[in-house]
Amino acid sequence: MYLVESKGGAIVCMLFSLFFLGTWPAIMTLLERRGRLPQHTYLDYSITNLLAAVIIALTFGEIGSGRPNFTTQLSQDNWPSIMFAMAGGVVLSLGNLSTQYAWAFVGLSVTEVITSSLTVVIGTTLNYFLDDKINKAEILFPGVGCFLIAVCLGSAVHSSNAADNRAKLKGLTSDNKNVTETVGSSAYSNGASQSKGVKDMENGSSTPEKAKAGTADFLVELENRRSIKVFGRSTLIGLSITFFAGFCFSLFSPAFNLATNDQWHTLKKGIPKLVVYTAFFWFSVSCFILAIILNVTFLYRPVLNLPRSSLKAYLNDWNGRGWAFLAGLLCGFGNGLQFMGGQAAGYAAADAVQALPLVSTFWGVLIFGEYRKSSRRTYILLANMLFMFIAAVGILMASSGHRK
Repeated sequence: MYLVESKGGAIVCMLFSLFFLGTWPAIMTLLERRGRLPQHTYLDYSITNLLAAVIIALTFGEIGSGRPNFTTQLSQDNWPSIMFAMAGGVVLSLGNLSTQYAWAFVGLSVTEVITSSLTVVIGTTLNYFLDDKINKAEILFPGVGCFLIAVCLGSAVHSSNAADNRAKLKGLTSDNKNVTETVGSSAYSNGASQSKGVKDMENGSSTPEKAKAGTADFLVELENRRSIKVFGRSTLIGLSITFFAGFCFSLFSPAFNLATNDQWHTLKKGIPKLVVYTAFFWFSVSCFILAIILNVTFLYRPVLNLPRSSLKAYLNDWNGRGWAFLAGLLCGFGNGLQFMGGQAAGYAAADAVQALPLVSTFWGVLIFGEYRKSSRRTYILLANMLFMFIAAVGILMASSGHRK
């Protein structure tokens, strides 16, 4: 099998992982904003997420010689380590599933900031001690401090941007105000959209002009079109989901660390430790199984007042399926690269990929128009938040050690 052994190779793995893990949430958010049910999207995503793990295991896990390869380890008595890997997959699946609802409530950028910061503060600390302190503490923990500052700035950005949006909505025409007051009901918002279409036809235009990003009309259009309705909902719902997701994310990397390095000596004498590719395969299998169980349940018993669906409706829904498949591949390969880098340079340093909000914020601004026409205060806070994340990823990568 192929192993990343150099510090430089580990950093390359982390950088690619950073890009992949920061991009797939933007794709999932795009589909939700286009009105595709999150249950349908996540089921598609789960298929290719598992496929990515299988591809990695059957390629990198079978190259070369030395330690046992992927197929050899499938028949070994290494179930204690497999259970740690599968536990990591379970908490990651819960975290990913939660964030797709949190993105709608608190936005892509802020959700990623809070969850990533919690992952670093809790997960990186656990990994540092599990890795027998191979990372440089005098460099590592100042990086953790940068993440803490960034999460405070992220919360301030969210608060400032929410105030900006409330100010924009106050400036709506009376017709649009009626929509925003009752847009929490999907049935009414659909009727409002239809009545707006009738008005456009009366004016001689069959297709309404698309609202510009950052305007009040854009916010109303987005609410009418998206699958998860958020107007009139308490912000505590979104923040609670976000913090739950962050706590789940903080545990998956330490669990994977235990699976591959057996720090608690759970394997029988003479049984080799799980290689990263075998651990990642079982990690992804548990992630897939839980995702299928929960999302099939949510088809028939949806949460947050989403419309009821069915397996038949899911199978017939090809709108955006290719994008959902792409999101699954990006997440799968991103996680795999993070673990490959972590095995070489230490999982605490590999948590530098939690600077993925840098990428997510870029896509959020470019694709979704987040923070368009916001106040000067919001822009200053946003710039400071991104600066702290850049500092954090650099410091965590600089703390990389070398596993003996």
